[in-house]
Amino acid sequence: QVQLVESGGGLVQPGGSLRLSCAASGSFSGIYSMGWYRQAPGKQRELVATITSGGITNYADSVKGRWTISRDNAKNTVYLQMNSLKPEDTAVYYCYFRNTLRTYWGQGTQVTVSS
Repeated sequence: QVQLVESGGGLVQPGGSLRLSCAASGSFSGIYSMGWYRQAPGKQRELVATITSGGITNYADSVKGRWTISRDNAKNTVYLQMNSLKPEDTAVYYCYFRNTLRTYWGQGTQVTVSS
């Protein structure tokens, strides 16, 4: 079992920054990936950023160049640094952990970009 606890969402003005954190606990090893999805009202959940156990990162085109995913292995925590935020980034952000067996989800954190 893997448990995920997210933090860092909130309200920010356009052009501002936020950092999301996702702390993982439990038993995990081998090949896995972690990252973030988001879901805006009336829209499907979309993959935003991922980082694999080997350190490979990948981003949605909509956030490339603005956001950075990173991890602290000692803390089993993944971070999403979101810069140059836009109103269209408003959504609930879900952290995930995926291995060969299943996907685990965080509880979600709201990010609202508005003036």
